[in-house]
Amino acid sequence: MIRWGVIGCGEATEKKSGPAFSNIEGSKIEAVMSRNAERARSYAERHGISKWYTHVMDIIDDPNVNAIYIATPPSSHATYAILAMKAGKPVYIEKPMAASYEDCIRINRASEEMGVPCFVAYYRRYLPYFRKVEELIPRVGKVINVHIRLAQPPREFDGSTGAAMPWRVQADIAGGGYFYDLAPHQLDLLQHYFGCIIEAKGYTANRGGLYDAEDSISACFRFDSGLVGSGSWCFVADESAREDRIEIIGDKGMICFSVFTYEPIALHDADGRHEFVIPNPEHVQQPLIENIVHHLQKRDICTCNGISATPTNWVMDRILGKI
Repeated sequence: MIRWGVIGCGEATEKKSGPAFSNIEGSKIEAVMSRNAERARSYAERHGISKWYTHVMDIIDDPNVNAIYIATPPSSHATYAILAMKAGKPVYIEKPMAASYEDCIRINRASEEMGVPCFVAYYRRYLPYFRKVEELIPRVGKVINVHIRLAQPPREFDGSTGAAMPWRVQADIAGGGYFYDLAPHQLDLLQHYFGCIIEAKGYTANRGGLYDAEDSISACFRFDSGLVGSGSWCFVADESAREDRIEIIGDKGMICFSVFTYEPIALHDADGRHEFVIPNPEHVQQPLIENIVHHLQKRDICTCNGISATPTNWVMDRILGKI
């Protein structure tokens, strides 16, 4: 039985991941932790979890917990992951893996030295929607270019200060602005499809002035295969400019799909335009979590690990000029 200790009780754990742990045979949530006692208690009661804690070492040291899920903001990922692995407990970390490429290296080094596995929540690799995209790629022939476009209006509290300021726009907590929170899923998928990105260059700006972090980014990148791509991200756009789109352009067609809204996948080829509506499971992290559980039970191999996740942080840090 894989008995999970969940560090963090945020939005992602409510539906995307939390319920999935107990839906899988041989897996359950043993305990949950938040520094906010009321939040931890409420989460435990609502989800039928027997124990809750307010200190991270209490949940890591719980003898009945044998694996740790880290669902906190990225700045704490490395610290909590290394503490858990030092206690001999495998970790499953929310994306991005950490707030910097350097912290990813620290996590991987600890995993290797201690012989304890580390997994990262790039769950879109496992979803039926994105597996369908992968299945369609050969139909566009030789892929010659890829392009990411993401534009969103400001969110409700983006102009707030003090405690009301969203942590996702505080670079010391999140690693950057919304780019560091959302682009990881896009960049991880493209590297899952096409291999590692080995060159990346970006230009960043703060055009809205709602917070200190970047809110507009343009970038270009090259994969180890020679394939080139580009991306543009804007988080202070007008509603009329809202967009969530990746284009895979081949010499025999094109695939268009979204990453966050799951719009119908569009394939353009010699026979015209074809649409594919592919539903995903209710708890979107469940296919990946099931693979991780089976890995820990020595029934399967999960490759969504720290090694495969680290290149995405490297690309983002290159685009933002952090390295």
